[in-house]
Amino acid sequence: MPTDQETRPAIPEPEVTPEDPFLESETRHITSPSIKGNPDELRALEAGLDKLQSDAGRKAGIDWTRILLPVAALVVLILAWQIYVSLGFKRRDLVPGPLDVANHVGQLWGEGKIQEAVWTSLQRGVIGFLISVVVATPLGLLLAQVQPLRRAFGPLISGLQVLPSVAWVPAAIIWFGLTDGTVYFVVLMGAIPSIINGLISGVDQIPPQYRSVGKVLGANRFQLAVQIILPAALPGYLSGLKQGWAFSWRSLMAAEIIAVGGTIGFGLGSLLDQGRALSDMSTVMAAILAILFVGILIELLVFAPIERRLLHRRGLLAGSTR
Repeated sequence: MPTDQETRPAIPEPEVTPEDPFLESETRHITSPSIKGNPDELRALEAGLDKLQSDAGRKAGIDWTRILLPVAALVVLILAWQIYVSLGFKRRDLVPGPLDVANHVGQLWGEGKIQEAVWTSLQRGVIGFLISVVVATPLGLLLAQVQPLRRAFGPLISGLQVLPSVAWVPAAIIWFGLTDGTVYFVVLMGAIPSIINGLISGVDQIPPQYRSVGKVLGANRFQLAVQIILPAALPGYLSGLKQGWAFSWRSLMAAEIIAVGGTIGFGLGSLLDQGRALSDMSTVMAAILAILFVGILIELLVFAPIERRLLHRRGLLAGSTR
């Protein structure tokens, strides 16, 4: 007696012919991912590689837009300033023109005042910022790694960052008197919270696999923090450093404006307060422009190159507008 298997009609198997374009392309995609033997795709790939190489070559040269665009923006602002002064809405002693301020800067330069003020403030700002980095970096790593400490002191650090640094000036004068200690204390209280929060933010963005790999390779807590976590957190840490410098520079100016006299040297804040006391708007504008110039110079010569190099090493510069 025949079985069901013998009596069931055979079902023909579907034929796969090379003429079927869908099956052929799918088979080629699965079994042969290379593009060998296809001249069109080879030419497209070669053209793409040539374009990448030419773009890299162009970017390696001097980007004149980084120079010309800021200069053009500065010229536009100076022209707008001169036009406003020429219209006569305010007296020239209240709103001096660009030429008036430039002549006064030359006079201050001849007297040596502006050089002394810039050097004194820049020296204080750099020293205070470096001390802030030394203090804030280990504290930030500790708070980022130890959860109970972060939950205990994290809100306090954020509150100190929001607190205006000028609020520390009266207390600092009482504690340290009219000395450089007052200035440095205000600078530290302005910069340290920003650097700590920036480092914590950078650590939070690290993938957890990095820590796991470090532990598997036998790294202890110190090696894990210094050799793995800190390098991986560099983008957030660099943002915290930039913000910390901005806060320290602002705090320094506030301290120099309020704390005048004693053994405190003559800085840009002192020059600004001197112009205010004498109702000399040209001196005030010269001090403001000097403060702005130093801030821009530090950004262009220090932080911008470091940030570009960091983005370049991580392959992120191509999508950046820097």
